[in-house]
Amino acid sequence: MGNKIQLVKNAMLAVQRYPWEQGVCAQAVWELGDVTTAVAMAHDAVLRQKEDGRLAVINDNIAVTDPAANGEVVWRAYEITGNEFYKAAAERMLAFLMERAPRTDKGIICHNEISFYEGFSADQIWVDSVYMAPPFLAVMGELDEAVKQIEGCFDYLQDEETGLLFHIYDPGTERFVRRKLWATGNGWALLGIARVIETAQEKDRKDIAESLAKRGTALLNSMLKYQLPDGRFHDILNEKESFVEGTAAMMMAAAIYRGVWAGWISDDYMFHADLVYGNMPKYIDEFGIIHEVCGCPDFMSCGTSAESMASFLMMEAWHKKLEGKN
Repeated sequence: MGNKIQLVKNAMLAVQRYPWEQGVCAQAVWELGDVTTAVAMAHDAVLRQKEDGRLAVINDNIAVTDPAANGEVVWRAYEITGNEFYKAAAERMLAFLMERAPRTDKGIICHNEISFYEGFSADQIWVDSVYMAPPFLAVMGELDEAVKQIEGCFDYLQDEETGLLFHIYDPGTERFVRRKLWATGNGWALLGIARVIETAQEKDRKDIAESLAKRGTALLNSMLKYQLPDGRFHDILNEKESFVEGTAAMMMAAAIYRGVWAGWISDDYMFHADLVYGNMPKYIDEFGIIHEVCGCPDFMSCGTSAESMASFLMMEAWHKKLEGKN
């Protein structure tokens, strides 16, 4: 497996990246224990920081929560180096989220500044945001705000029947933009919750850790009802005609391993993660690119993506940590 890890890591570092991709890839190498690469990626995220505080921006500033995916690694770079360059950058990113980011009338941060869909407002809530902003808010000491953002996303997006999260809701028009139970989106949410739980545990906020553990376990249980025999999911969890993909499965496996490691997930769930861990390497080609995942650039078809490779590395990192603990 070691050769596969290096191949995937090399391929991941070679792909072109938007803010969320830079963030999840940097987080993956950080969790893998590659501090040198993590700091180097944090450095470039700061070089591309906009005046308003958003990190790793290479487009026209349309993303609101995606840039915050870089935030924890930038803060860790400060802790490692003591360099105020990173501290100031992380604090600017935090200030943007807390003071300037567009929000709904309920105080929930919008995902973008524009709508990609005609007839809808820009005040949209995307399931992706559960991963992008709350973990950084928590690391920066804003745990209550992190919980507020997670709970707000659930309020807007959760399907009462399945317990899963729909992809995009527009509070501005009070309509769903994409009323689909997107597998990768639910994977993003599960990983985001897991990261906030760990920070709550570190800061001895048992109230938050216990509350989010219930939230995370419920979401995990809802996802597992749709897990396929090989460990993967349909791209739209409840639509069997949608393609089968592996990113959501690796996100789920990473969340299970880290949850078992942190003590908020029972090791009874290990079977589901181990199934993914054992099967996903077969989709890695000779160049380290993972296939049969929800694919960029539009994430509407089967292909390849940066987040699939990052999720694979996170799954590997937490599998290894759990093995070491045991």
